[in-house]
Amino acid sequence: MLTLLGIPGALRQASTNRLLLAEARRAFGDAHHTEADLNLPLYDEDLENSSGIPQSVQTLADQITAADAVIIATPEYNKSLPGVLKNALDWVSRTKGSPFLNKPTAIISAADGRAGGDRAQFALRLCLIAFRPRVLPGPEVMVAESSHAFTPEGRLIDARYTKALTDLMAQLRAEATHP
Repeated sequence: MLTLLGIPGALRQASTNRLLLAEARRAFGDAHHTEADLNLPLYDEDLENSSGIPQSVQTLADQITAADAVIIATPEYNKSLPGVLKNALDWVSRTKGSPFLNKPTAIISAADGRAGGDRAQFALRLCLIAFRPRVLPGPEVMVAESSHAFTPEGRLIDARYTKALTDLMAQLRAEATHP
């Protein structure tokens, strides 16, 4: 059975990116699903030098390493990825090994703006270059006006988003199954 790691780019439990991540897990299908916790200390080299890599950071790096595929669901904060996600990447870059190396990775986003997080996805793709994952090029899943994009049960309303997400998850599964 495949292991799928979901990384929510927002700490808020009720975020639309967590809803989108849940939809992605459903579309991915049968797998062992794990969700990362990005409630990490702020990256500080003094902290790293005095205490080493925090256990919460090592756990995240280990989850990435153990996963067969990764989905990152990012909101867009001030035209870029949120600080909590950038902080997590900064910390992971300090861990031993290369957790993301050749890892099939899909990027999805939900944002209240009309572009659905396109700038956050662009910024995240730039940040991931140094990690050298196999980031899927598409289809792009950018849920616009996200506070109105889900049913009360947390399901996507617009069939176009559902179709794009289903196609992206099928590609991610294929990449994880046949690297």
